[in-house]
Amino acid sequence: MLCQTCDAPASAAAIPAAEVRKLCPLDAEPVALLEGAVTRETLSARAFDRVARVARTIADLDGAERIAREHVAEALLYRAADRTHAA
Repeated sequence: MLCQTCDAPASAAAIPAAEVRKLCPLDAEPVALLEGAVTRETLSARAFDRVARVARTIADLDGAERIAREHVAEALLYRAADRTHAA
């Protein structure tokens, strides 16, 4: 399903993996937060993209046009909670 105005997927979950970084652009501050998780080896490249999708959804729910640091931080918290619950 595509967005009526921009021809992009209507939901972040529908974004193909190859398009995540293009359709979920991150500014320097959110990228630094994600790169910190990658550096600590708690986040793979694939997980990076999944967290970006969740952050995009959070930003949408917040009414924000851009993904902010707090959106990424919240997405990382959900990921950590999910991993803790699954273990």
